[in-house]
Amino acid sequence: MDSIYKFSITGRLRSFRHAFAGLRTLLATQHNARIHALATVTVITAGIFAKLTPAKWCLLVFAIAGVWVAEALNTALEFLADAVHPQFHPLVKKAKDTAAAAVLTAALAAFCIGAIVFFA
Repeated sequence: MDSIYKFSITGRLRSFRHAFAGLRTLLATQHNARIHALATVTVITAGIFAKLTPAKWCLLVFAIAGVWVAEALNTALEFLADAVHPQFHPLVKKAKDTAAAAVLTAALAAFCIGAIVFFA
């Protein structure tokens, strides 16, 4: 049992491979993730041209990361819910809708942060 908790470089590298596989799955299967990717590239490009201060970059990075985290968790919940209960179920629908609301909330907050950073 103690061997489970031993540190290994190969174990850490394997963790990164799994994380990058998840990112590939996210981008390959979720249309909204590709929209977020386009928005991310657009905001970063605009920030470079605007020569933002480090503080403003921190706000943008935080906002962008929040949207990506929400989208990834939403996608994970959807995959898990579909695996557990492939047929329609009203509680699964509520769970998926609520997770989607989290993504929407993060995206709206990111939009507001972007508007403040670029226009205030």
